[in-house]
Amino acid sequence: MKKTVLYLCSAIFCASVHAQNIPAPKSYIAHKTPFPITIDGLGDEEAWQASAWSDEFIDIEGKKTPQYKTQVKMLWDEQYLYFFAKLEEPHIWATLKQRDTVIFYNNDFEIFLDPDGDTHHYMEFEMNAHNTLWDLMLTKAYRDGGRPIDNWDIKGIKTAVHINGTFNDPTDIDTCWTVEIAMPWEALNEAQAKQGGKAGEFWRINFSRVNWDYDLINGKYYRKQDANGKFLPEYNWVWSPQWVINMHEPEHWGYVYFSGSAPGESDSFTIPQDEQLRWALYEAFAEIKNRWKAKNGLEHVKEFAKTPLNIGGKQVTITVEKTASGWNISAQSPFTKKQYAITQDGKYVEL
Repeated sequence: MKKTVLYLCSAIFCASVHAQNIPAPKSYIAHKTPFPITIDGLGDEEAWQASAWSDEFIDIEGKKTPQYKTQVKMLWDEQYLYFFAKLEEPHIWATLKQRDTVIFYNNDFEIFLDPDGDTHHYMEFEMNAHNTLWDLMLTKAYRDGGRPIDNWDIKGIKTAVHINGTFNDPTDIDTCWTVEIAMPWEALNEAQAKQGGKAGEFWRINFSRVNWDYDLINGKYYRKQDANGKFLPEYNWVWSPQWVINMHEPEHWGYVYFSGSAPGESDSFTIPQDEQLRWALYEAFAEIKNRWKAKNGLEHVKEFAKTPLNIGGKQVTITVEKTASGWNISAQSPFTKKQYAITQDGKYVEL
């Protein structure tokens, strides 16, 4: 493909933060379970008991502590990727029972998976306390023109919910609901270049919990409305903060490392240094994309290029290129000398 280099710009980003002083995403070590997991919502197997809880969820913008506590655990074996989550809740309710309906209109638990971290062909999963599922694949992020593929299913998935309290009963106070999930690697690997179920690999994953204020009408739960009949906004609580109210910015998702050691055994994981370049490029990409759309867009982009940015105290040159299909930005890692790019529609690639 013929390319025309429009200009070069220096980029300097701090090693551990984004352009807006945003901390690095969360990380978690998922150990390999030596024994099968029974999906019953209880999480009482020895492997689960030996597994560490994630950090507690924070609100999606990373600013507030949620009203109710949420944590997750993860395991894996040759067949499945396992999840166990505990959602504290004084009133456990749900109304939606049809698969692939919009589950987040109820209180729900959500999983987002982007194995290779390129923000394209990533997966979304949601479930409520009724154990009703919604699974779909996104061709790319909505901001980049992506569309959902609702007919895609995680074939062979196993899920269960356990209620610590009384379900859909407003007359008492509940404790929590727990969810247990087994996702087959065979289904998750269908559209992915980076295959899961291998020790030493990592995926980009995040979790979200949607929670609504409620009204009681004739003893039944409903999403709360204001005086004009408009639903009050939901609460969005996540594992790794997105810093904006938008789960569909996969570059902010956390890192899950697949350890070959058994639950309870020692292991460690450090996010690779090249990932700092990924974060920096997406920050620059967002700004350049906005400026490109503006009147005299090229001039706005050149103006942005004058601002120096930094990765680990090392200057990095970002190249912006016009291509037959649009434009992209690229840069060389100061750590490994590998070359990476983001295409006009947001895909991250190694050149």
